[in-house]
Amino acid sequence: MNIRQNAGASVVPFPVPLKEISKNRIFLSAPHMTGNEQTYIREAFESNWIAPMGENVNQFELEMAAYATTQAAAALSSGTAAIHLALQLLGVGKGDRVFCSSLTFVASANPILYAGAEPVFIDSEEETWNMSPWALQKAFAAAEQEGKLPKAVVIVHIYGQSARMDELLALCNHYGVPVVEDAAESLGSTYKGKKTGSLGAYGIYSFNGNKIITTSGGGMLVSNDRKGVAQARFLASQAKDDAAFYEHSRVGYNYRMSNVLAGIGRAQLEAIELRVSARRAVFGRYSAVLSKHEAVKFQPELEGTRSNRWLTVMLLDPAKTDRSPDDIRESLETENIESRRVWKPLHLQPLFAGCKFYSHNPHGKTAVSEKLFAEGLCLPSGSDLQPEQQQRIIKLLEEILD
Repeated sequence: MNIRQNAGASVVPFPVPLKEISKNRIFLSAPHMTGNEQTYIREAFESNWIAPMGENVNQFELEMAAYATTQAAAALSSGTAAIHLALQLLGVGKGDRVFCSSLTFVASANPILYAGAEPVFIDSEEETWNMSPWALQKAFAAAEQEGKLPKAVVIVHIYGQSARMDELLALCNHYGVPVVEDAAESLGSTYKGKKTGSLGAYGIYSFNGNKIITTSGGGMLVSNDRKGVAQARFLASQAKDDAAFYEHSRVGYNYRMSNVLAGIGRAQLEAIELRVSARRAVFGRYSAVLSKHEAVKFQPELEGTRSNRWLTVMLLDPAKTDRSPDDIRESLETENIESRRVWKPLHLQPLFAGCKFYSHNPHGKTAVSEKLFAEGLCLPSGSDLQPEQQQRIIKLLEEILD
């Protein structure tokens, strides 16, 4: 048995070396380096700007703003931090309400709790799997009748597919409520020619290790509100007042990205269109073969949008197959292939028990997000997934389904 031991730390057993675990494993979405990351990292080390400031941070912000077609950007420690700051900038506080997509990762809604606000969850609709305009309309009507409109709406673009932004923005504008776009999974995706993340009051991106580009961990806040983004940088740097000594007049956070990680991000961003093309090709190969099975469907691509296909997600119709997503996940795991269930809707999570939820469907009919969770499986989708690896996966899936 191998062990890892640090001075002064307890012994932690690893029955299999970590190198052996990853040696032949096919991951769901592994980091894909360009080879140019070391250039920017070396510049950070040579200049000794290792802390959360420096030329890489400055340039990464400019480059991301240019790519997103927004006026400004702030490089942060995570996408979660970006959402938290966006809510702060919009004045969300204790006792306020925030509407949020239900079919998403918990990080989309945790910042609502950080702010002391109340999350209200909105169902998905079938054509994008994202926030339903019909469910949102129901939520707004109920909130207006109650006399308590939300302070913000967090719209998530899951698995790279854009939500119906025209309809959703029209509703939010009608009620005078600003939108935060959680584009953590959709960097490189477009809606009617516009980059996801650029359509709301604030947009956020994530550079977690499994995202389409990575800084190992990190995020970005983008907006056309230059003053708001400058305020986000202030808050993210412990809210240090302009004084000759350390003076603080409001709560701040340690949310800035390091100059080293920003260097990784700059090299990664240079390859974003290549990464989108590669993931779309991965999706195309899965779809071309597996769509022939009557039990299988894939996430649609709404007309007028381009999905980055961050993850390829397969649905299994329980009326046409006795194989469940967990059956397939477990079968793939025995072959050292990673897959993952679709996000469990947040309105079903114990953390949010008692929170309001508005379904896309009539009362008594299963919510769309619940159906997607029950039937969906995310397949290996990395931009460095080799064709021979994918053919192996497809062959295994065909055998399981047959």
